Amino acid sequence: MRVVSVEPADRKKCRVLTDEGPAFVLYNNEIQAYGIREGEELEGETYEQLLRDVLCRRARERMIRLLQASDKTEAELRRKLADGGCPPEAVESAIAYGKSRHYVDDRRYAENYVDLHSAVKSRRQLQAELAAKGISRDLAEECLEEADLDERAQIEKLLKKRGYDREQADQKEQQRTMAFLSRRGFSYEAILDIMHKKD
Repeated sequence: MRVVSVEPADRKKCRVLTDEGPAFVLYNNEIQAYGIREGEELEGETYEQLLRDVLCRRARERMIRLLQASDKTEAELRRKLADGGCPPEAVESAIAYGKSRHYVDDRRYAENYVDLHSAVKSRRQLQAELAAKGISRDLAEECLEEADLDERAQIEKLLKKRGYDREQADQKEQQRTMAFLSRRGFSYEAILDIMHKKD
């Protein structure tokens, strides 16, 4: 592979771009140690050694630091590692390492997320948030089924918290309340059923 550019990322590190893939980040002393120069060939053997001795190890360490700060999905880790200058091979190595030790477990993440937020968030809202975090639709569905959400109880709780009075609310207040609940992902059927039920 040919080194296309070596550009400073900060005072201590440079971003190395080759003609075969995304850029990766190395410290200045590593660039010198491996003889990386702009416009020159980076031998496959040298790159393999660089991957094994530096980039894969660094990706694993970064992944562990990220997980110490907070649990993350596989997709979030992949994105953060790539954004941090880890090449795809190092990202794959780190993820495989994390999975083998159960540091990376999307099922556990989804179950914990649903458990933590199911009292205050609708099924639809939880689905959207899990999807945004990279959890597959099927896995999200399984975890939501196991949680057995009671959206009607959630709506009741939110209405009580808002001080909604079924008897006194005028049409404008009813519309505002319906809009508030629908923004939270509750179905109109469930909202109308609870808002208009008789005590």
